[in-house]
Amino acid sequence: MGFRCGIVGLPNVGKSTIFNALTAAGIEAANYPFCTIEPNVGMVAVPDPRLDKLAALAKTKRTVYAQMEFVDIAGLVSGASKGEGLGNQFLGHIRQVDAIAHVIRCFEDDNIVHVSGKIDPLLDMEVINTELILADMDTVEKRLKKSQSMAKSGDRIAKEQSAILEQLQKILDGGQPARRFSVPAGMEEAAARLFREICLLTAKPVLYVANVKEEDILTGNKWVEQIRQKVEAEDQAPVVVISGAIEAELSGMGPAEQLEFLHDMGLQESGLNRLIRAGYKLLGLTNYFTVGEKETRSWTIPLGAKAPQAAGVIHTDFERGFIRAEVIAYEDYIACGSEAVAKDRGLWRLEGKDYVVKDGDCINFRFNV
Repeated sequence: MGFRCGIVGLPNVGKSTIFNALTAAGIEAANYPFCTIEPNVGMVAVPDPRLDKLAALAKTKRTVYAQMEFVDIAGLVSGASKGEGLGNQFLGHIRQVDAIAHVIRCFEDDNIVHVSGKIDPLLDMEVINTELILADMDTVEKRLKKSQSMAKSGDRIAKEQSAILEQLQKILDGGQPARRFSVPAGMEEAAARLFREICLLTAKPVLYVANVKEEDILTGNKWVEQIRQKVEAEDQAPVVVISGAIEAELSGMGPAEQLEFLHDMGLQESGLNRLIRAGYKLLGLTNYFTVGEKETRSWTIPLGAKAPQAAGVIHTDFERGFIRAEVIAYEDYIACGSEAVAKDRGLWRLEGKDYVVKDGDCINFRFNV
C-alpha cells in the first residue's frame, strides 16, 4: 500500500473537485456549502515509471502499483468542533489517516461563493487549524479525566499518560497543534503508545494544497505566496500548487493525451504526482519492487527500513521467518535487462537482516516459518 491522506478545507475551496479529479470518483461538486454529505474515499495508483520499465523487461502478466487513499470530508466551518455545519460529524473519518492535505482557495470566481465572502487564505487556514485544535482539545480533556481517575488506583501507565496529557493540553490551549509537543525525556514509549490510541488530528503531518486558476499554475499568485510565507515561518510544511480545473481535464484523458496536454501547459507532471511525492517526502516513505513473470509490484516502506521490516509489508510470515534478501539495485536491473544477467555480472547480492533497503531496490525474500 501507499498512504492514507485526509482532505480538509472550508466549503467551496475545491476539495471535492480536486478529489474527483484525482480519484475519478465522479462525486458531486456543487456551488453551495456542505455538498459533501457523506465522506468520500478513493484509491489512486501511485504512478512510477520505474515499475513500468521493470514490468516490460520481465514481461509480467500483472503490474501492481502502490496505492494512495484519499478521504474527503464535508467542508469545515468556524464552530465545526462544536457542531456547526456538517464537518464535525466527519472528523472521525480522518483520525486514522497518515497525513492531512489542507486545500486552500487561491482563486477568484464570482460564480463560486466563499463562505466568508472574500478570498483570504490566511484566515481560511486559521479557521481550519483552530477547529482541528478544538476537536483535539475535547479528545485530550476526555482522555485526561479517564487517566486521572485510573491513576488514583495506582495505575502506573495511567499516571504517565496523565502527565503527558496535562502538558499536551497546555500546548493545545495555547492554540498550537499537537505536533509541536515535545515529549518529556524518558516518556517516549508512553507518549508513542498514547498518541497511537487517541489519534489526534493536529499530531498528523500536514501539507497545504493551494488551488489556483489555470493561468496561475506555473507562477502562482499573491495568495500562494502568503501561504508559503506563513508555512515557512511556522510548520515548514510542503505547499503544493494545484489547479482543480487542470486536474479535472486530465482525469478524462488517456496517458498520451495527458502528456501532450501537460507539455502544452508547460508542466512536467500532474498535480496528483506532485501531491504524492510531497506526501511521501513528508511521511518519510520510499518504495522497493518485486519483479517476476506473474507479477511486478511496488511496495511502500518507511525510509531506513531494514530488510525484515520491508519483507513484513508483503506478509508477516516473511518478516517472522526472514532468512535473507536477494537484491538488485534498480539501475543495475535496467542496465542488465534481467535477473540472470545481473547475477552473471555480479550485481545480484545477498543481504541479511541488518540491510537497509534502498529506494528502487528489486528484492526477492527468502524465509522459513
